[in-house]
Amino acid sequence: MAHQQTRWSQFGVLITVFFFWGFVAASNDILIPVFKKAFDLSQAQSQLVSLAFYVAYTVGSLIYFMTSKLIGADVLNRIGYKNGICLGLLISAMGSLLFYPAANSGSYGLMLSGLFIVGLGFSLQQIAANPLAIVMGNPATGAQRLTMAGGVNNFGTTIGPLLVSFAIFGSVAAGGTEASIESVKIPYLVLGAAFVLVAVFLKFSSVPNQVDLDGLAADEASDASKLAHKPSAFGYPQLVLGMIAIFVYVGVEVSTISNMPAYLELPVSEGGLGIETALIAPFVSLYWASLMIGRWAGAAGAFDVAKRTKWMLTILLPYLAFGVFLAVNAFANHEISHFFMYGFVIVLMIAATFASRGNPARMLLYFAICGIAALVIGMLTTGMTSVVAFISVGLFCSTMWPCIFTLAITGLGRNTNQGSSLLIMMIMGGGIVSWLQGVIADMHGIHYSFVVGVLCFAYLAFYAIAAKRALQKQGIDLDALTAQGGH
Repeated sequence: MAHQQTRWSQFGVLITVFFFWGFVAASNDILIPVFKKAFDLSQAQSQLVSLAFYVAYTVGSLIYFMTSKLIGADVLNRIGYKNGICLGLLISAMGSLLFYPAANSGSYGLMLSGLFIVGLGFSLQQIAANPLAIVMGNPATGAQRLTMAGGVNNFGTTIGPLLVSFAIFGSVAAGGTEASIESVKIPYLVLGAAFVLVAVFLKFSSVPNQVDLDGLAADEASDASKLAHKPSAFGYPQLVLGMIAIFVYVGVEVSTISNMPAYLELPVSEGGLGIETALIAPFVSLYWASLMIGRWAGAAGAFDVAKRTKWMLTILLPYLAFGVFLAVNAFANHEISHFFMYGFVIVLMIAATFASRGNPARMLLYFAICGIAALVIGMLTTGMTSVVAFISVGLFCSTMWPCIFTLAITGLGRNTNQGSSLLIMMIMGGGIVSWLQGVIADMHGIHYSFVVGVLCFAYLAFYAIAAKRALQKQGIDLDALTAQGGH
């Protein structure tokens, strides 16, 4: 029992960094209109905020990969997981602190440089923290632990924009809509200080600095003699195919919500709701809340409690998250009655979660099929039915990251960290797939452009099957491994 308590306390410290990722990423949406007005930017120029932040993940992963090759050893195996996360936090702190001279000089380029450096730090944190969350405990519940961490990340996406907006605009609810560049300094100075404090706290915590990755791979395998010890992560098909899976997963998640406002604004005669831009916020909010709803349901399996208690948590936690969404929007005086029907869609997600029985391949397959159905229904219907179908994509994307990540790095042994860096690199799919859907929307209309998401989900369904087969060839039986966790 004491060992389990220690393990959960370590995990609790670790997932603090997941909160930061969500907090900053969602807060960027507040910076975009502020910078656009303050620097008199075009829409394309204002989007450099997102570009600078997300490209940093790819650049950071490439730096990690090349540095490992240059020194002839994996960076995290050399410096340690905990030290790697602390270093990433300090790099992000440096980026946050750049906002002070950038605001004083009124330099948009320096602001973007700050965000880029924050993203570089995040890339190193993600390379270390994602696999560490999986390996800290029973391998059978690794995906559920990563799902729980994702739920904390979504909590950050929920409150981040609210806090940053309040810090920048102050009394915006009372009619204040002006924000100077000077007002950006304090929030990011505070954020930089928080990065440093968490790095110090983490450094002296009991979070493990080293992990026996080859030993873990042997524990995961039902037949260790079949394990493949290859010189590079590229030698593992579950990892190579998983890179594409991360690319299309982030792509469908981001592109669906990026293009949804344009669909909502369509006249009713063309299938949309014909609503004004100012009224779109609660619909966008529900999409992101859907990821939290799904992840809270998927995280129930990570708790060391009786099976019946896990079942109850799987049912109750998603509706608790849905209640948070309704409460926040009611507090903001948004109309929420037309969202009540969404409670019935959550039932389908819960059913798919139960049917997966904690198996990441099975969960990925079922959720991909549900995602395809949601998009097809959205394209074949109109009005609120269509909108709810498109929003539910958030539900079915919710647990895909931990499922893909777990499948992709299982069995990699000493190549786990290299594989993690390659997966983080593929986050760039969010920008590319969104752009592709925009191109199709210009050619064939926004309503049917969501076919791009259908193709993404189709690949994810294929990956669920292909990864399971690849792991079986390496002596890793996901059903047997899951059963060890009591699911």
